[in-house]
Amino acid sequence: MLAQVQSCAVIGLDAEPVQVEIDIASGLEKVTLVGLPDAAVRESSERVRAAVSNSGYFFPQHRLTVNLAPADLRKEGPAYDLPIAVGILAAARQIPHELNGALIVGELGLDGEVRPINGALSMAGMARRRGIKELFVPAVNAPEAALVEGVDVYPVARLTELVGHFTGANPIEPFENTLRFDHEEESIFPVDFRDVKGQESVKRALEIACAGAHNCLMSGPPGAGKTLLARALPSILPRLTLTEALDITRIYSVAGVLGEGESLVKMRPFRAPHHTISHAGLVGGGRWPRPGEISLAHRGVLFLDGLQKHGRPAHSLPCAPDNPYSFHYPQGFSYARSAHAPL
Repeated sequence: MLAQVQSCAVIGLDAEPVQVEIDIASGLEKVTLVGLPDAAVRESSERVRAAVSNSGYFFPQHRLTVNLAPADLRKEGPAYDLPIAVGILAAARQIPHELNGALIVGELGLDGEVRPINGALSMAGMARRRGIKELFVPAVNAPEAALVEGVDVYPVARLTELVGHFTGANPIEPFENTLRFDHEEESIFPVDFRDVKGQESVKRALEIACAGAHNCLMSGPPGAGKTLLARALPSILPRLTLTEALDITRIYSVAGVLGEGESLVKMRPFRAPHHTISHAGLVGGGRWPRPGEISLAHRGVLFLDGLQKHGRPAHSLPCAPDNPYSFHYPQGFSYARSAHAPL
């Protein structure tokens, strides 16, 4: 018995389609997961088994083969739990075999709860590009995914809800996006430029830097107000447009730093990493690449306080070589630095 479910993998800031194939064959009970999975994906078999059983469904006592295609694309994270569970139930004929080409993503708890994932906005964008009309995501991620027009987003809180939808017993209603983005609305900044008293010449220089998208270096003794002025820079930058807000939100979602209950970033980011930050933490990368601080500062301000303390990663930012085997993350930001000068 064979079943197929559509899912996707987040690569960089974009998502690529992944076909989850489930085959149930006679033999001793065993779950074999293939398709270049990482540790989190390999562990999904135990989560899925417990979630299916604890939700009141029968987990097949046969040999199960789960294939994540294409096989040469690395699969990361727990977002495949839900499509694997649905595929197993479909292959076991506990839900209709035909899933109408829906795209399904989500992590499962042992009790069948569907937990949030990273990159929901990128996944919704991929669904629209591929002409997929139905996207099933964790209920927490629904407001974020619904920002993409042209795709019906269905919030799923538990495995039983999704099974009820496909059996027709209890259909899930598409999430209605009620968020309105008004770039003219008044924003409240932690530090507002107009509240900074004095330092008129420095403020004038910073205004020119922001107006022309120039980088800047502030030098002065400790306590002169360099950090305060830098933190106030986002308040004099132009208000975000919807396109810019979606760009920032997509980066924050993939990086897993989108605030709880926040579906859209509405203010320009301000990032001030500690001087002990690594090269990968600053420019992005790692064994499995993730956005760094310069990407998280996209459309906003990156501030390096006490430039003398920052090591080679900060000083060699413009000198990073291009590599054909690399991911490209957005890096459009205002670069502000401060250096301590003797009294």
